[in-house]
Amino acid sequence: MAGNKLTKADIIDSINLATGTNRKDIHAVIDLFIDEIKAALTEGRIVELRGFGTFEIRVRKGRKKARNPKTGEPVSVGAHGVAAFRPGKELKQEVWNISDLADKPQDTEAKE
Repeated sequence: MAGNKLTKADIIDSINLATGTNRKDIHAVIDLFIDEIKAALTEGRIVELRGFGTFEIRVRKGRKKARNPKTGEPVSVGAHGVAAFRPGKELKQEVWNISDLADKPQDTEAKE
């Protein structure tokens, strides 16, 4: 597992080591899991994973005075949906005392 990031490939490898299940089968199950979450959200449903958190779509109001960050041009933005995640109680409690992340610089990718 490389650095600060956990990728889908890392999760597949970890499950493979823990269970001995075929990597191809694990990959298929994870892809189906993600597809189910996406489908539910696009249908306007809330996805609740007890002990982890809740995914939902929130509607952002449109604005007439937004700016294109690349060019600085003023643009208008219509109302649109945004995927949101609310951590569950158990996840909040488990990460509450993590303080060493505040001392490290954030991992930002270079923009081209």
